Amino acid sequence: MATNGTRGYHSGLVDLASGLISREIFVNDDIYAQEQERVFARSWLFVGHESQIPNPGDFFASRMGEESVILCRDRAGAVHVFLNSCRHRGMKVCRYDDGNTTVFTCPYHGWSYGTDGALVGVPFFREAYHSELDKAKWHLVEVAQLCCYKGTVWANWDASAPPFLEYLGEFRCFLDLILDGWDGREAQAELLGGVQKWIIPCNWKWPAENFSGDTYHNISHRSVDLVGAGPSGRSRRDYNELNVARKLHVAIPDRGHQTITYLLPKDHQPQAAYQNSPEVAEYFRHCEEERRRRPAANSRLIGAPGEIFPNVALLPRQPRTLAVWHPMNAHQTEVWRFFFVDRDAPRAVKNFLRDYYIRYSGPAGMTEQDDMENWNYATEASRGTIARRYPYNYQLSLNTTTIHPAVVPGSLDINDTEENQRNFFRSWLHYMQNPNN
Repeated sequence: MATNGTRGYHSGLVDLASGLISREIFVNDDIYAQEQERVFARSWLFVGHESQIPNPGDFFASRMGEESVILCRDRAGAVHVFLNSCRHRGMKVCRYDDGNTTVFTCPYHGWSYGTDGALVGVPFFREAYHSELDKAKWHLVEVAQLCCYKGTVWANWDASAPPFLEYLGEFRCFLDLILDGWDGREAQAELLGGVQKWIIPCNWKWPAENFSGDTYHNISHRSVDLVGAGPSGRSRRDYNELNVARKLHVAIPDRGHQTITYLLPKDHQPQAAYQNSPEVAEYFRHCEEERRRRPAANSRLIGAPGEIFPNVALLPRQPRTLAVWHPMNAHQTEVWRFFFVDRDAPRAVKNFLRDYYIRYSGPAGMTEQDDMENWNYATEASRGTIARRYPYNYQLSLNTTTIHPAVVPGSLDINDTEENQRNFFRSWLHYMQNPNN
């Protein structure tokens, strides 16, 4: 698989049958440029959460791939996602991270737009345009499809793409583990604080394939286990359920979504946790009891790292978070991490979780620093002329996984496998090989 010197995507770079993937797809500028058109312009992408824009006129400046977009609520309360670019000369019409406004005004030539995207103000409209400019044709560019799902906002530039819930498929139950309440009630999550943002020197696919379900890199987090970074200061995570649960890798065929999950025994009783904070411990004890009373609440599933194709990572347990890997170029990714809590949780619980979340994840978090170091050095060691001649190995448990859909949809009953990563690249291949389908 000597691919050094190639320009753009071509067949043979990803060979899933043999488990070999060329380093070229992680370092090649032309392939990266093609991804923006073939993957990010056609996939459902996470934009934000409705708790960020609770009132009419509220807005949040977000991203979809390389595109700057505005998530906002208009005066009638409807949610919109617009390209953050004036139709006159392209200047950003919104240069603040968030806030409230009645209009978005371009600071270059002064065109202004309502929160519904309509062009409402044009300087010298009568004198220079002779009142003949058709304002209805020059509104802000709006996404082709938008879906608000349990508070989260997703958007797609492709009008022909399948609806979001169809795109999500059977993976929906794993996203629900973040968005539903800890007690099992639907759609109880709210964003905790702001959004953490930082830049890492690697291709966006590095974190995406890692969060797809890489359980093979535990050596990387050995220090986290040793210092006891869990919420009670005893282990990396607070619960002991993993020791009695059934570990499953989940890969949804034809979707590119995958995760790790743990299935608890039917008779499992929740164990005491958060011993250092009685109020927090009591809150989660009550939530666990309520959760068990709701048969449809996936009460036996323990969520773990996962990935919604192409660039949204989820972690349903503590920390409870979504991360978005925003591509910047072939060698840089901007990470946005959103932390969630139940909206009616006591303030003491929210404060406790905020402290734990930033200690565990994000640019200051111990696990995140471990991961970034891996992706940083792997990228640096893969850009050279000689290095690009040799493929990466994705052969772990190749052709030896056993699917158990009766247990959990798309689940693989095996301790360690790279089938989740192969499933991610199977979807990546589909988009790259079929630019018009």
